[in-house]
Amino acid sequence: MRPRLTTTCNGCGSHLTTASMYPCLEDESMKNTIFDLTGRAALITGGSKGIGNAIARGFAAAGADLFLCSRAEKPLADAAESIRQAAGVRVEYLVADMANRDDVQRVAAEAVEKLGKVDILVNNAGWNIPQPIDEISDEDWEYLVELNLNSVMRLTRALVPGMKERRWVRVIHISSFMGLASTLSRNAYSATKAALIGMTNATALDLGGYGITVNCFAPGPVATEMPMSILSQEQQDRLAARTAVGRWARADELAGPALLLASDAGSYITGTCLVVDGGALSRVF
Repeated sequence: MRPRLTTTCNGCGSHLTTASMYPCLEDESMKNTIFDLTGRAALITGGSKGIGNAIARGFAAAGADLFLCSRAEKPLADAAESIRQAAGVRVEYLVADMANRDDVQRVAAEAVEKLGKVDILVNNAGWNIPQPIDEISDEDWEYLVELNLNSVMRLTRALVPGMKERRWVRVIHISSFMGLASTLSRNAYSATKAALIGMTNATALDLGGYGITVNCFAPGPVATEMPMSILSQEQQDRLAARTAVGRWARADELAGPALLLASDAGSYITGTCLVVDGGALSRVF
């Protein structure tokens, strides 16, 4: 049996185990199934916290080896060690700023060097700086475009030659429901997240003949550091009320959709944006 993988719920702080997050993995029932990632190598940007970390834990529970990167060393090292010890898989990491073009190239090179290949790429790193359209600074706009969009293109581009040779690869971009709708002052964020959806469509067509699927998913309100640091309590409550389920998602609830797109279960899914928003976009009023 795989070691019991544990984490903490972002919303309530309660202790979560593999059994509660991914019950089908606790008895290795995923082994030799279409969701099994044993023998696969996954690169996840922004993998130390939030959605990226939850996806990393889900992939590890399914048997994948991991290469994680983020800007802060201690949370990254702690996350890597926690996953390594709990899931019994290989976890490598690199401190890198995906808004730095040299760092993007370094991530691509070191991931391949350390793991020998990249079968699954999850472009998760991103940020949001809310500003009304008449107050956006060039500096902030260019930073968000560089981090949220350009880094995704550059990292994918750097890895594609090796991906074409293997003829089994999954590329997953993390967009947002803010790329499909928006709210006040999310001009740069919504623009970059919408652009990821468009790039997903085009890249899927470029690479489909090589056994490579390219998808994105658009999370709705997920209780992670970024939205919690930006939104007031009133705004958080209002957004929860817009969903069909009346609450924010836990980050670990994004691991299942990512696993679908990353595994053989998603072999015929490509060029798609999977919306994981608790029904938020279904509501008109």
